[in-house]
Amino acid sequence: MSQIRLIVGLGNIGNEYLGTRHNAGEWFVETIADKFNTPMNLNNKFHGKVATINHYSHKLYLLYPNTFMNKSGLAVGAIANFYKIAAHEILVAHDELDLPAGDIRLKQSGGHGGHNGLRDIERALGSRDFFRMRIGIDHPGDRNKVISYVLGKPPIEDKIEIDHAIDRAISYLDDIILFKHQGVMNQLHRKKT
Repeated sequence: MSQIRLIVGLGNIGNEYLGTRHNAGEWFVETIADKFNTPMNLNNKFHGKVATINHYSHKLYLLYPNTFMNKSGLAVGAIANFYKIAAHEILVAHDELDLPAGDIRLKQSGGHGGHNGLRDIERALGSRDFFRMRIGIDHPGDRNKVISYVLGKPPIEDKIEIDHAIDRAISYLDDIILFKHQGVMNQLHRKKT
């Protein structure tokens, strides 16, 4: 049975990027690792931190690339090739400027929308067919401010909203892994009241 076998959390390495909006994908993967009480360990072969979770009778790999964002495909391609993981068996969690903080969306395929991590993963896999967990971080309102905005830390109220959104998505993790995506989308995409 086909299922999600690899969940990737995108971010930038280095202490100066800890807690910045661009690392929302890393927060997603780390929250899963914490939920399963599984440490993420550096694996040089896969250019990142990796954890393996036994999900029912299947192995689920978690990956946080130990590269800069625009080289994320190096890590994703390495682990996908080694474990023979197809693009449609991969979920990539990333920050999304086009969604408000606290919103989260699941989708399959699509373009990279200018996101350098997604662009590099598409190039490395030769496919756009992977799933995306789009974690809303809001937009600064001026495209000239985007770089400093995504590399900045969100205010505490936004961070709380983002954390709640991540927890909400992870509460549907079994359905996400088992490709029961329509129900998950219906839940995650509902307007907050």
